[in-house]
Amino acid sequence: MKICVIGQGYIGLPTAALFTKSGCDVVGVDVVKDVVNNLNKGKIHIEEPGLKEVIEIAIKNGKYKASLEPEKADAFIITVPTPYIADNYSCDLSYVIEACNEILPFIEKGNTVIVESTIAPMSTDDVIKPIFEKAGYTIGKDLYLAHCPERVLPGKIIEELIHNDRIIGGITPECSKKASEVYGQFVEGELMLTEAKTAELSKCMENTYRDVNIALANELAKICAEIGVNALDVIKMANKHPRVNLHSPGPGVGGHCLAIDPYFIYAKAPETAKIIKLARDTNNSMPQFVFENIKKITPNGKIAILGVAYKGNTDDDRESPAFDIITLLENEGYEVAIHDPHIKNDLYVDFENAVSESNLIVILSDHNEFKNMDYTIIKNNMDNPVIFDTKNIVEQVPSDIKLYNYGNLFELSN
Repeated sequence: MKICVIGQGYIGLPTAALFTKSGCDVVGVDVVKDVVNNLNKGKIHIEEPGLKEVIEIAIKNGKYKASLEPEKADAFIITVPTPYIADNYSCDLSYVIEACNEILPFIEKGNTVIVESTIAPMSTDDVIKPIFEKAGYTIGKDLYLAHCPERVLPGKIIEELIHNDRIIGGITPECSKKASEVYGQFVEGELMLTEAKTAELSKCMENTYRDVNIALANELAKICAEIGVNALDVIKMANKHPRVNLHSPGPGVGGHCLAIDPYFIYAKAPETAKIIKLARDTNNSMPQFVFENIKKITPNGKIAILGVAYKGNTDDDRESPAFDIITLLENEGYEVAIHDPHIKNDLYVDFENAVSESNLIVILSDHNEFKNMDYTIIKNNMDNPVIFDTKNIVEQVPSDIKLYNYGNLFELSN
């Protein structure tokens, strides 16, 4: 089987890689020329364990190539971004629509078209299906259309694409069957056949569920800072209950999923989805909360930012709350030095330069490198070392270094 994957990002590239492992011929399409050229040389542009090795083997075996344009194939998989429209929080389908129009000249009767991009409920029926019908296809008879959302964790994408259960949402039952045959080549989890609108809402609700629970933890952190209670102890004690699993508070919510997908539901029913919107507002307020506490610790000077990736041990900084915090600091007149060992950026500095002469270290990513830092470097380069750990990952520091986290922020109000 030949597969054409539109979009070679955090989802499209690993998906393409796994199809090559199952013996498929794969064309990975991307609009960025440098990405395409580098992929054809075996150079990947995202950090994901095991991915580079699979792509290198696939190129060597002639099973994978990157291209700026689609090719004829048996199945087309669309994995392009779907941001939200700021004015009304609705799903921006422009990239998906563009991808559908891009593959039209290469589609033949009997092909399967799968949209993996997270989309708002009813998008496949109301927006995507008419594109192919207008081109003369009868969905479910001579062209098979489905929405099959991914559900993976950065850092474990290869593993989870294989082992996680997969939702297969076809426009018709025959569409679901055809799409399941595509994924059945490498997915070892259950293939759950359903209709497209159910698949769309299921994916959005998965991420909304997580966003709401993170918001509860973040709200608890704010309450504890206000009334003088250790939030981390509260969470630890509460989670001893066999049916309670409070999440860990943090600097906000990032990533292309949790920070965006809940809006797709809210936009469909804004008068009803009140909890969903409140959770989004709560999580979006955390950068301001972090900023206010930074000002309490040090009203001016240099801030060393450790990590901008929203997910630890990855280079994924999409929708990262770190950028909002950095903007707030710079607008207030702070000098900001950024260090992230997982992200290549000419403006970022190494660890020693970041902490040198800093008034405060702020941890915004839960990278392993920050869980056990070289405290000698910190003490040699800071007069009065202070760390604000917004990810609650530092368990212990030397006695001559002050550590703030969501367990003791109330001290700043005393």
